[in-house]
Amino acid sequence: MTGPTTTRGRLLLALALTGASALFLITVPLHRHWFDLNVYYGAVGHWLRDGRIYDFTIPGADGTEYGFTYPPFAALCMLPMALVSWPGAITISMLLNVAASATLLCWLIGPIARRQGWHPWFAFLVAGCLFALLEPVRDTFSFGQVNLLLLVLVFSDAWLLSTGRGRFAGCGIGLAAAIKLTPAIFIVYLLVTRRWRAAGVATGTAVAATLLAAGVAPGASRVYWTEALWDTDRIGVLSYVSNQSWDGVLARLLEPVQPSGAVWAAGVLAILAVWARRVRSAAAVGDEVAGFALSGIAACLISPITWVHHLVWLIPALTVLADTALRPGAPPARRRLLLRASAAIYLILCSSVVWLWRFDFTGLSGFLGSNAYVWICLGLLLALPLRGDAARPRGAEPRPSRIPGTRMSGPIPKATP
Repeated sequence: MTGPTTTRGRLLLALALTGASALFLITVPLHRHWFDLNVYYGAVGHWLRDGRIYDFTIPGADGTEYGFTYPPFAALCMLPMALVSWPGAITISMLLNVAASATLLCWLIGPIARRQGWHPWFAFLVAGCLFALLEPVRDTFSFGQVNLLLLVLVFSDAWLLSTGRGRFAGCGIGLAAAIKLTPAIFIVYLLVTRRWRAAGVATGTAVAATLLAAGVAPGASRVYWTEALWDTDRIGVLSYVSNQSWDGVLARLLEPVQPSGAVWAAGVLAILAVWARRVRSAAAVGDEVAGFALSGIAACLISPITWVHHLVWLIPALTVLADTALRPGAPPARRRLLLRASAAIYLILCSSVVWLWRFDFTGLSGFLGSNAYVWICLGLLLALPLRGDAARPRGAEPRPSRIPGTRMSGPIPKATP
């Protein structure tokens, strides 16, 4: 667990990990040829030429026509792409995703490295290699997606809340929700945990950004909120194996019959009930990162479509699980169990295993295998450990031991020195 104890040993291990990761990234994963970025790039150009953004579509490998599915404010944010060439757009996308990845690693891995006494550069490099191998991360880069950027916006508020700067929180979540609807669950998280000020800031930011887009592009806003938002055919086929959501499970189970809306809604309500209880417990013991991580998991489960690249929202939960396993004081058997669970989940998320059932997801093996990432989401939602006040970074102001309306059945765990 401590790794090499000499600088030479750390350098050798760092070079070996970097080389192995580069070899894997070059030879193993399928490249997506920046398909989603091509949709953004083409849609913005079409918008400037013809004044319509939601009419633009590109045929996918499965024959489905894919178009711009985000709110008009996202299109406003992407307008600068119209000023650069296609290679320039790819370069900008890659640089933004690299910057977002580095920021996330600093926020999520930095406190763990300090607590464990690891050398910062070595911990960051090892974490970066492991991070790059995850299938959702690989797909986000190769699709040219915006998931990591949204994750940074949302977790900027988690960082503010966990470091005692909550009076400034909310803007990141509001902007993310205005760009894509899925992060709106984090506004609900703020309400459930009674962060009224942050919830108000987030809601106000999202509304202001949406009204700005409506003022700049009233036609596109009208089409999106009255037509495009409700046209699920624009997003893709529900039963496609890349859709790792609760709705995707139902669609594959019942294919070719359409899933029942009532059954889907009942499952969503059950997921939200578990989520609400767990995030209130996380907030009560001061584990802000776990609360945000649980919210990301719930968002993936309840969204009608959660493509594999959307599962970058599981990364915070994976770091919480690993960090809990590395903390001293827990029974050795529990630490071993958590370490094995962390390793197993990580390996599955690197494996692209669900694609083995891309063409045939029937039978018991198909049901279990084609929904492997959904089972991981459900397991983390139910069993992600909470770390108590020890999750508070150095220098943060102490959080109250409970939030209003939450009952605790025992003492709050003391912070580990």
